[in-house]
Amino acid sequence: MRTREEALAYGLSFAGTYQESPFHDPNWQLVRVKGSKKAFLWTYERNGYMNLNVKADPEWRDFWRSAYASVTAGWHQNKEHWNTIILDGTIPDADIKRMIAESYDLVTDSPAKRIYEAVKKIPKGRVASYSQIAELAGDRKMARAVGNALHKNPDPASIPCYRVVNARGELAGAFAFGGEGVQADLLKADGIEVINGKVDLKKYGIKVTDGCFSYPD
Repeated sequence: MRTREEALAYGLSFAGTYQESPFHDPNWQLVRVKGSKKAFLWTYERNGYMNLNVKADPEWRDFWRSAYASVTAGWHQNKEHWNTIILDGTIPDADIKRMIAESYDLVTDSPAKRIYEAVKKIPKGRVASYSQIAELAGDRKMARAVGNALHKNPDPASIPCYRVVNARGELAGAFAFGGEGVQADLLKADGIEVINGKVDLKKYGIKVTDGCFSYPD
């Protein structure tokens, strides 16, 4: 990857993104995320090379800088959180794309996104409580936010929110899944017994320890 066009095309391949030139200077072309309007890819020419600024997780920031001489502290930006990639041909395309993808992931991170990812981890035949999902998502105190996020589930086919019950094993109200008994039917299809609107957590629940889940003994 050597050109602005290649970098922008890859940045725009991610969901919900758009290109912008916010400084009325054609040398600066950014790719932002719709909604939050956060930029995750800055492109500009400097010292004869196309440069990219990408956000970097502190755990990977220094790794990339040490791996390639053409990855430096973010020019014109917070050097703690941003790296500059100089497109001089010394960095493999795969690693350039990985750094751009990591930047996208960082700016699109949200509690709801973490909640949905946690729910996806519940295997067929198991259930989790709202507080367990909150813990898997990074904050056990946001159990109420779990309920709100699941009621707005954007992809029920991939995010099995029906596998989430309350701390007593009780199912959600009928409105949550489109009708009376729908959640129970979905759980039964998973092989889970539902008795009087409840699931036996000792039998079907998961355990969460240090942000990871396991099955009960």
